[in-house]
Formats: sequence, C-alpha cells, structure tokens
Amino acid sequence: MKDMWDERYASEDYAYGIEPNTFFKNTINAYNLKGKILLPAEGEGRNAVYAAKKGLEVTAFDISIEGKNKALKLCQQEHVTINYAVGNFFDLDIINTTYNCAALIFAHFPPTLLSKYHKKISELIVPNGMIILEGFSKNNLKLREKNPNIGGPKNEDFLFTKETIEKDFPDFEIILLEEQQVELAEGLFHKGTASVIRFIGRKNKTT
Repeated sequence: MKDMWDERYASEDYAYGIEPNTFFKNTINAYNLKGKILLPAEGEGRNAVYAAKKGLEVTAFDISIEGKNKALKLCQQEHVTINYAVGNFFDLDIINTTYNCAALIFAHFPPTLLSKYHKKISELIVPNGMIILEGFSKNNLKLREKNPNIGGPKNEDFLFTKETIEKDFPDFEIILLEEQQVELAEGLFHKGTASVIRFIGRKNKTT
C-alpha cells in the first residue's frame, strides 16, 4: 500500500485537492476547537493545513513520504507549520503524547489494524476531547461500481458501518453518528455521489 500511495502523491497535482474536507471544516468551525489535533492518514495535508490556519497545533501521520512532501509544500504556500510523521503509527513518537482532538478523514486502514488504530487513537484523546470521522460506508461499494471516480476501498472489510464505529469508540459520547449520501468534489479521486459514515464523539470524563 505504501508504494501505491507514494505513486499517487508523487504527481504534481494534489490527488484530493488542497481544500479541506467539508465535514471536517464545518465541524472544527462549529465547535471552535483549540489545542492539539491528530490527523491520521493525512496524505497531502489539506486538512492539516486548514487546522493550522485555524490556530490548532497539528500533528499528522501517513505511510507515504510523498504525501508528507506535498503537505509541507502546501504548508509553505499557506505560511503555517505542522508536525508530520511518516511510518507505522505504533512506531512513531507521536503516540507518546495526548491530543484534544483526532480527525480521521477517509482514514481507511487494513482490517487487521483498523480497530487497533481506533483504540489507540481513543486512548490519546484527553477527557472531553473529540473524535471527528468521515469515511466510506460499506454501501459505497454499490455506488463505486457505477462510478469508480468517487473512490474508496474496493474491499468491504476496509469500510465502515455505524455499528463498527460505535463498537470501536465505546468511551465516547455520540454527538453525531449517521450514514448518508454526499456529493464529493475533492480533487481527482473523490468525484461524485458517495455513501459515507459521519461521526462526532466526545470522550467521557471518566475514561
């Protein structure tokens, strides 16, 4: 998978554009989030850069060095700084701190790692901190067959349901958990009507 993402991000064009994901943008604005934010599978940095422009202290990671290179280029253009780590999540120093928020925007991990990543990310969030998630639902497969341009994993095991999200984040009060069809217009690889899961959760004080 690393080679695939390096190849995609090596292009001069930004694969998913340079504008932040709409759900991510609207959520951090609505809740006026402050402090440290973690962005897993951040790719070329569009959401990280937006968060930094909003005054958040941004830490991002990905398996792709090409993604990091593009993200840092975008940071330079927008006059912001972020911390961007490359590698396996559990091998990175970024797991040795805590965060006020984590945003998983189309962060689809292999099924053998998905729940482990979600559990660890949950542990890194401070009480009253938040999780923001938007990802393709299992129902996206049918839409992807009609229009491959919407993107998303081809393997159902990489995709989300409301039930899997609720199971993976048991220590969070559910503010929003829904499945809906949305119109994506994110660069070259997210174009058209897609089925997504959207989740906003607040970590319980007692965990």
